Amino acid sequence: MPDDAVADSVDSPDSDSPYSVLPAAGPYGVAIGSALITMVEPHPGAEAEYNRWYEDDHFYAGAMAMPWMFAGRRWVAPRALQALREPADSAVARPLEAGKYIAVYWLTRGRHRDHMRWTVATNQRLNADGRIFHRRDHVFTAFQDYLGAVYRDGRGGALDIHALDHPYGGLVVEVVDAVGEALVDEAAAGTAGATGVGDAAGVAGVGAWVARPSPLSSTGCAPSARRGCSRPVARWRWACCSPRCRCPRTGWPMWTRSPVSDAA
Repeated sequence: MPDDAVADSVDSPDSDSPYSVLPAAGPYGVAIGSALITMVEPHPGAEAEYNRWYEDDHFYAGAMAMPWMFAGRRWVAPRALQALREPADSAVARPLEAGKYIAVYWLTRGRHRDHMRWTVATNQRLNADGRIFHRRDHVFTAFQDYLGAVYRDGRGGALDIHALDHPYGGLVVEVVDAVGEALVDEAAAGTAGATGVGDAAGVAGVGAWVARPSPLSSTGCAPSARRGCSRPVARWRWACCSPRCRCPRTGWPMWTRSPVSDAA
Protein backbone atom coordinates (compact mmCIF):
# COMPACT_ATOMS: atom_id res chain seq x y z
CA MET A 1 0.00 0.00 0.00
CA PRO A 2 1.41 3.46 -0.91
CA ASP A 3 2.52 5.66 1.97
CA ASP A 4 -0.10 8.30 1.14
CA ALA A 5 -2.83 5.66 1.28
CA VAL A 6 -1.64 4.61 4.74
CA ALA A 7 -1.64 8.20 5.89
CA ASP A 8 -5.14 8.82 4.55
CA SER A 9 -6.45 5.81 6.45
CA VAL A 10 -5.25 7.12 9.82
CA ASP A 11 -7.46 9.48 11.79
CA SER A 12 -6.20 13.03 12.13
CA PRO A 13 -4.74 14.11 15.50
CA ASP A 14 -7.92 16.02 16.37
CA SER A 15 -10.10 12.97 15.82
CA ASP A 16 -12.66 12.12 18.46
CA SER A 17 -11.63 8.47 18.28
CA PRO A 18 -11.00 7.04 21.78
CA TYR A 19 -7.51 6.10 20.62
CA SER A 20 -6.76 9.79 20.16
CA VAL A 21 -8.62 11.08 23.19
CA LEU A 22 -7.65 8.64 25.93
CA PRO A 23 -3.84 9.08 25.72
CA ALA A 24 -4.17 12.87 25.84
CA ALA A 25 -5.04 13.00 29.57
CA GLY A 26 -4.16 11.27 32.79
CA PRO A 27 -0.94 9.86 34.27
CA TYR A 28 1.66 8.48 31.89
CA GLY A 29 4.92 8.67 33.81
CA VAL A 30 7.44 5.84 33.84
CA ALA A 31 6.64 4.61 37.33
CA ILE A 32 5.21 1.46 38.89
CA GLY A 33 1.82 1.89 40.50
CA SER A 34 0.81 -1.73 40.84
CA ALA A 35 1.76 -5.22 39.76
CA LEU A 36 0.07 -8.40 38.66
CA ILE A 37 1.70 -11.45 40.19
CA THR A 38 0.44 -14.90 39.27
CA MET A 39 1.60 -18.35 40.37
CA VAL A 40 0.13 -21.13 38.23
CA GLU A 41 0.27 -24.92 38.19
CA PRO A 42 -0.76 -26.65 34.95
CA HIS A 43 -2.54 -29.96 35.32
CA PRO A 44 -0.31 -33.07 35.10
CA GLY A 45 0.51 -33.84 31.49
CA ALA A 46 -0.56 -30.40 30.28
CA GLU A 47 2.71 -28.57 30.96
CA ALA A 48 3.96 -28.33 27.37
CA GLU A 49 0.57 -27.26 26.03
CA TYR A 50 0.19 -24.71 28.83
CA ASN A 51 3.57 -23.14 28.15
CA ARG A 52 2.97 -22.91 24.43
CA TRP A 53 -0.37 -21.20 25.06
CA TYR A 54 1.07 -18.80 27.62
CA GLU A 55 4.24 -17.86 25.75
CA ASP A 56 2.74 -17.76 22.25
CA ASP A 57 -0.65 -16.18 23.03
CA HIS A 58 -1.66 -15.22 26.55
CA PHE A 59 1.52 -13.39 27.60
CA TYR A 60 0.79 -10.95 24.79
CA ALA A 61 -2.98 -11.00 24.11
CA GLY A 62 -3.89 -11.42 27.77
CA ALA A 63 -1.33 -9.04 29.23
CA MET A 64 1.39 -7.12 27.36
CA ALA A 65 -0.82 -5.85 24.51
CA MET A 66 -3.03 -4.02 27.02
CA PRO A 67 -2.76 -0.33 27.88
CA TRP A 68 -0.64 0.70 30.89
CA MET A 69 1.03 -2.70 31.37
CA PHE A 70 4.58 -1.76 30.45
CA ALA A 71 6.72 -4.74 31.48
CA GLY A 72 6.35 -8.44 32.14
CA ARG A 73 8.41 -11.57 32.67
CA ARG A 74 8.01 -15.27 33.50
CA TRP A 75 10.02 -17.62 35.71
CA VAL A 76 9.91 -21.32 36.51
CA ALA A 77 11.00 -23.09 39.72
CA PRO A 78 12.68 -26.44 38.87
CA ARG A 79 12.61 -29.26 41.40
CA ALA A 80 15.86 -28.20 43.07
CA LEU A 81 14.35 -24.81 43.92
CA GLN A 82 10.95 -26.24 44.83
CA ALA A 83 12.77 -28.26 47.50
CA LEU A 84 13.90 -25.00 49.16
CA ARG A 85 10.37 -23.73 49.73
CA GLU A 86 9.08 -23.23 53.25
CA PRO A 87 7.19 -23.48 55.55
CA ALA A 88 5.82 -26.98 55.09
CA ASP A 89 2.31 -25.78 56.00
CA SER A 90 2.32 -22.90 53.51
CA ALA A 91 -0.91 -20.93 53.34
CA VAL A 92 -0.30 -20.32 49.64
CA ALA A 93 1.31 -23.35 47.96
CA ARG A 94 -0.59 -26.57 48.70
CA PRO A 95 1.19 -28.87 48.06
CA LEU A 96 4.40 -26.93 48.58
CA GLU A 97 5.68 -27.52 45.04
CA ALA A 98 2.51 -26.14 43.46
CA GLY A 99 2.75 -22.95 41.46
CA LYS A 100 6.09 -23.57 39.79
CA TYR A 101 5.33 -21.04 37.03
CA ILE A 102 5.21 -17.39 38.02
CA ALA A 103 4.65 -14.28 35.93
CA VAL A 104 5.04 -10.67 37.07
CA TYR A 105 3.82 -7.54 35.29
CA TRP A 106 4.21 -3.79 35.99
CA LEU A 107 1.33 -1.34 35.64
CA THR A 108 1.78 2.41 35.22
CA ARG A 109 1.16 4.48 38.36
CA GLY A 110 -2.29 6.02 38.38
CA ARG A 111 -3.66 3.71 35.69
CA HIS A 112 -4.73 0.64 37.64
CA ARG A 113 -8.47 1.15 37.18
CA ASP A 114 -8.07 1.95 33.50
CA HIS A 115 -6.08 -1.23 32.99
CA MET A 116 -8.59 -3.31 34.96
CA ARG A 117 -11.44 -2.20 32.72
CA TRP A 118 -9.47 -3.25 29.65
CA THR A 119 -8.19 -6.55 31.02
CA VAL A 120 -11.60 -7.73 32.23
CA ALA A 121 -13.18 -7.01 28.84
CA THR A 122 -10.26 -8.57 26.94
CA ASN A 123 -10.20 -11.76 28.97
CA GLN A 124 -13.94 -12.16 28.64
CA ARG A 125 -13.49 -11.96 24.88
CA LEU A 126 -10.54 -14.37 24.92
CA ASN A 127 -12.58 -16.86 26.91
CA ALA A 128 -15.55 -16.59 24.54
CA ASP A 129 -13.18 -17.14 21.61
CA GLY A 130 -11.68 -20.28 23.15
CA ARG A 131 -8.32 -18.67 23.85
CA ILE A 132 -8.14 -19.35 27.61
CA PHE A 133 -6.31 -22.49 28.74
CA HIS A 134 -8.39 -24.08 31.51
CA ARG A 135 -6.21 -27.06 32.42
CA ARG A 136 -4.36 -25.11 35.09
CA ASP A 137 -4.79 -23.99 38.71
CA HIS A 138 -4.11 -20.49 40.01
CA VAL A 139 -2.14 -21.14 43.19
CA PHE A 140 -1.96 -17.42 43.89
CA THR A 141 -2.99 -14.65 41.53
CA ALA A 142 -3.54 -11.05 42.61
CA PHE A 143 -2.95 -7.45 41.66
CA GLN A 144 -0.70 -5.68 44.15
CA ASP A 145 -0.30 -2.03 45.13
CA TYR A 146 3.36 -1.09 44.81
CA LEU A 147 4.92 0.28 48.02
CA GLY A 148 8.51 0.93 46.99
CA ALA A 149 11.98 -0.51 46.44
CA VAL A 150 15.25 -1.01 48.29
CA TYR A 151 18.57 -1.42 46.44
CA ARG A 152 21.54 -3.11 48.01
CA ASP A 153 24.02 -1.23 45.86
CA GLY A 154 22.20 2.10 45.64
CA ARG A 155 20.53 3.52 42.56
CA GLY A 156 23.52 3.19 40.25
CA GLY A 157 22.30 -0.02 38.64
CA ALA A 158 19.01 -1.34 37.36
CA LEU A 159 16.01 0.37 38.97
CA ASP A 160 12.61 -1.06 39.84
CA ILE A 161 11.19 -0.10 36.44
CA HIS A 162 13.98 -2.12 34.77
CA ALA A 163 13.57 -5.25 36.89
CA LEU A 164 11.48 -7.26 34.44
CA ASP A 165 13.70 -6.40 31.47
CA HIS A 166 17.12 -6.67 33.16
CA PRO A 167 18.81 -10.10 32.72
CA TYR A 168 18.56 -11.10 36.36
CA GLY A 169 19.46 -14.71 37.03
CA GLY A 170 16.78 -15.50 39.57
CA LEU A 171 13.81 -14.39 41.62
CA VAL A 172 12.95 -14.95 45.28
CA VAL A 173 9.31 -14.54 46.32
CA GLU A 174 8.10 -14.20 49.88
CA VAL A 175 4.45 -14.01 50.87
CA VAL A 176 3.76 -12.62 54.32
CA ASP A 177 0.51 -13.15 56.20
CA ALA A 178 0.13 -9.67 57.66
CA VAL A 179 -3.39 -8.86 58.78
CA GLY A 180 -3.69 -5.09 59.09
CA GLU A 181 -1.67 -2.04 58.11
CA ALA A 182 0.73 -2.31 61.08
CA LEU A 183 2.09 -5.65 59.91
CA VAL A 184 2.16 -4.46 56.31
CA ASP A 185 4.33 -1.54 57.40
CA GLU A 186 6.52 -3.85 59.47
CA ALA A 187 7.01 -6.19 56.54
CA ALA A 188 7.82 -3.31 54.22
CA ALA A 189 10.33 -1.85 56.67
CA GLY A 190 12.02 -5.24 57.01
CA THR A 191 12.78 -5.26 53.30
CA ALA A 192 15.55 -2.76 54.02
CA GLY A 193 17.54 -5.82 55.07
CA ALA A 194 18.07 -6.45 51.37
CA THR A 195 20.77 -3.78 51.45
CA GLY A 196 23.05 -6.30 53.15
CA VAL A 197 21.90 -9.47 51.44
CA GLY A 198 24.52 -11.32 49.44
CA ASP A 199 27.63 -9.60 50.77
CA ALA A 200 29.04 -12.92 51.91
CA ALA A 201 27.26 -15.07 49.36
CA GLY A 202 28.49 -13.52 46.14
CA VAL A 203 25.07 -12.25 45.17
CA ALA A 204 25.35 -8.98 43.26
CA GLY A 205 22.98 -6.36 41.96
CA VAL A 206 20.30 -7.08 44.52
CA GLY A 207 17.06 -5.16 44.88
CA ALA A 208 13.83 -5.79 46.74
CA TRP A 209 10.32 -4.62 45.92
CA VAL A 210 7.38 -4.43 48.27
CA ALA A 211 3.70 -4.70 47.40
CA ARG A 212 0.36 -5.36 49.06
CA PRO A 213 -2.92 -6.70 47.64
CA SER A 214 -5.17 -4.54 45.52
CA PRO A 215 -8.31 -6.66 45.93
CA LEU A 216 -10.34 -7.98 43.07
CA SER A 217 -12.67 -9.58 45.61
CA SER A 218 -13.24 -9.75 49.35
CA THR A 219 -10.42 -12.31 49.59
CA GLY A 220 -7.88 -9.98 48.03
CA CYS A 221 -7.36 -12.35 45.11
CA ALA A 222 -8.82 -13.08 41.74
CA PRO A 223 -11.89 -15.33 42.04
CA SER A 224 -10.06 -18.17 40.30
CA ALA A 225 -7.29 -17.99 42.90
CA ARG A 226 -9.31 -18.17 46.10
CA ARG A 227 -8.09 -21.69 46.83
CA GLY A 228 -4.71 -20.18 47.69
CA CYS A 229 -6.13 -17.38 49.83
CA SER A 230 -7.79 -19.05 52.79
CA ARG A 231 -6.45 -16.31 55.04
CA PRO A 232 -5.48 -12.70 54.30
CA VAL A 233 -2.16 -12.36 52.50
CA ALA A 234 -0.90 -8.82 52.89
CA ARG A 235 1.96 -8.47 50.50
CA TRP A 236 4.67 -9.99 48.36
CA ARG A 237 8.32 -9.24 48.76
CA TRP A 238 10.68 -10.31 46.05
CA ALA A 239 14.25 -9.75 45.13
CA CYS A 240 16.12 -10.33 41.90
CA CYS A 241 19.71 -11.44 41.68
CA SER A 242 22.56 -10.74 39.33
CA PRO A 243 23.16 -12.97 36.28
CA ARG A 244 26.77 -13.28 37.45
CA CYS A 245 25.90 -15.69 40.24
CA ARG A 246 23.95 -18.89 40.67
CA CYS A 247 20.93 -17.39 42.27
CA PRO A 248 18.65 -17.79 44.14
CA ARG A 249 20.30 -20.88 45.70
CA THR A 250 23.58 -19.03 46.38
CA GLY A 251 22.23 -16.80 49.11
CA TRP A 252 19.14 -18.70 50.16
CA PRO A 253 19.78 -18.60 53.96
CA MET A 254 20.08 -14.81 53.79
CA TRP A 255 17.04 -14.40 51.57
CA THR A 256 14.83 -16.31 53.97
CA ARG A 257 15.39 -14.07 56.99
CA SER A 258 11.86 -12.72 57.29
CA PRO A 259 10.87 -9.70 59.42
CA VAL A 260 7.36 -11.12 59.84
CA SER A 261 6.38 -14.67 60.76
CA ASP A 262 4.44 -17.05 58.54
CA ALA A 263 6.34 -16.42 55.35
CA ALA A 264 4.77 -18.62 52.72
